This record gives sequence, C-alpha cells and structure tokens, in this order.
Amino acid sequence: MGILWTIIVGFVVGVIAKFLHPGKENMGLIVTTLLGIAGSFLAGYIGQALGWYQAGQGAGFIGSIVGALILLLIYGFVKGKAAS
Repeated sequence: MGILWTIIVGFVVGVIAKFLHPGKENMGLIVTTLLGIAGSFLAGYIGQALGWYQAGQGAGFIGSIVGALILLLIYGFVKGKAAS
C-alpha cells in the first residue's frame, strides 16, 4: 500500500507544481507523476537531513511541492536548451 500511496501523493504534488509554475509544460500524466515523486523524495531527503521536519509532518507535503517546482524549473531549462 505504501507504493500506491507514494504514486498518488506524487501525482497530486506534480499537478500542484505544474499549476503553480508559470508557462505551459507539455508533460503527460506519467511524467507529471514522476516529477511529483522525485520532488517528494528530493524535499524529503533534504528537509530531514537538515532537520527542518520529520517524516509524516505536514511541512513535508509543502516541501514536496517546492521540490517538484525546482525540478520543473530544471526540466524547463534543460528542455529549452535542447530545443535550441
């Protein structure tokens, strides 16, 4: 059940990050979910390593959205460089 929950939360985080990010990113459902999962892992690892929050706290969800936004910015930058 943990993997399914991770996928669901990752999807929600990815959708929120795409909604908050200005501009249009042409990413599908799977890439959005992977972005959210990666953002969650990134924010969870960094936030817990720095002692900002513990696993299961609400701040982790906010951190996950911030992590996904950072990854979305990096994705847009790399995709923009590749298109030129």
